[in-house]
Amino acid sequence: MRKVVRRFRTLPIRSRLALLVAAAVAFAVAAVSLTCWFIVQGKLYDEVDNRLASYGRVTAGTATALAADCTQTTNHSPGDMQRTILYVQLVTSQGKFCVQDRSPSVIEVTNVDKRVAAAPDVRERTFHTTTDAQGNKVRVLTVAVPMGPGPNPPAYPGIAFMLGLSLKDTENTLDDLALLLLVVSGVGVLGSGAAGLAVARAGLRPVDKLTEAVEHVARTEDLTIRIPVEDDSEDEIARLSRSFNSMTSALASSRDLQQQLIADAGHELRTPLTSLRTNIELLTRSEETGRPLPEADRKALLASVKAQVTELASLIGDLQELSRPEGQRGERVQVVAFHDTVGTALRRARLRGPELTITADLAPWYVRAEPSALERAIVNILDNAVKFSPEGGTIEIALERGALTVRDHGPGIPADDLPHVFDRFWRSPTARALPGSGLGLSIVARTVRQAGGEVTLARAGGGGTVATVRLPGAPVPPPEGPYGTGA
Repeated sequence: MRKVVRRFRTLPIRSRLALLVAAAVAFAVAAVSLTCWFIVQGKLYDEVDNRLASYGRVTAGTATALAADCTQTTNHSPGDMQRTILYVQLVTSQGKFCVQDRSPSVIEVTNVDKRVAAAPDVRERTFHTTTDAQGNKVRVLTVAVPMGPGPNPPAYPGIAFMLGLSLKDTENTLDDLALLLLVVSGVGVLGSGAAGLAVARAGLRPVDKLTEAVEHVARTEDLTIRIPVEDDSEDEIARLSRSFNSMTSALASSRDLQQQLIADAGHELRTPLTSLRTNIELLTRSEETGRPLPEADRKALLASVKAQVTELASLIGDLQELSRPEGQRGERVQVVAFHDTVGTALRRARLRGPELTITADLAPWYVRAEPSALERAIVNILDNAVKFSPEGGTIEIALERGALTVRDHGPGIPADDLPHVFDRFWRSPTARALPGSGLGLSIVARTVRQAGGEVTLARAGGGGTVATVRLPGAPVPPPEGPYGTGA
């Protein structure tokens, strides 16, 4: 059985559908055919029983005379039983029988016949099927023999009257019916199998197209291919086709973004690498020619090399952060004290802008996030505020019920640039001369989105920029503590 199941599973889906349809139809046809055959058998047997019942209406005197004279055979025959097709015989309660001389053969006596012969009630009768001496099937009516006339005479003691009709014609009819049903069932099963195969082919034609499209994508990596789908179709195949089209669109968009990221990263890396190479060549040439550079110039070159290496390290770190899939978490998400994270980032920002006045009003707020990623995002926001603030300017920071606002008093962001501030490697034309890679705000947006929040940048009234970060959380830590696990 297991081998059959395994072999069935290896068949093409069309063949499996056709076999399943054929099996279902075969089962239904078999059930209908058997039901029909048994119903017809019952009807035919009822007709035979009715004929036997009409033949069994013998007179009390004829039956009594036949019973009294019967030893082994008798020449007495009821008037309407002068037919060679009718079996007529008497049977005693001990199983002895007497056959009418025109009977085709002797009927096999059964216990049912003996019981009727022993019954004292003249109304005792039974229909049953037995055989004759040649083994032919016979339908038999066995009735008690009345002793006299009248509606309810007593039964002749110990004797029953047996009438039988051959079932040969009935069996022939049933055999013909069985053959006919078998042929019709076979034709129906074959037709259903063919119809199932045709339906499977028609129904799986969209799957064939989908398979061809997938094979084409695997072979050529062409993600522009689409499966045509009717707009009003809502079946499973249409849903599968739409899902495939959405998947290829997402893959194509992801590949375009990946190519754009590589191109942008190469462009951003080229500038610091070129400057770094130039500075190193100057230092190397000075050493090779034996003409040392002035001490001030040498220190300036070394400082520039250090700054460029730092910028490269920062850029590579940003690229690594952005290259990580959004669904992948580098650390376990924890309950983080958002106000403490902002305070840590604030201390770093004060070191980078010691000439600035930075005010902070931080109310307690606890969120679920990656601690290091969240801190890096806040540092990036504060770095932007420090970078664009004028010398001696003020930066105002507030955290109230999960809404962190960072407001600087710099030149602000032009309205045309606001839709692009979170794009990778995008930098405002007015900020291209300033250090940075254009990835900071992209990392901010990604981190905040992973924490279930949102971040916005807007022009502030009176000049400057307002950055707002909103994160879901609570003003008090959960029961497991401010740094308990839970993701």
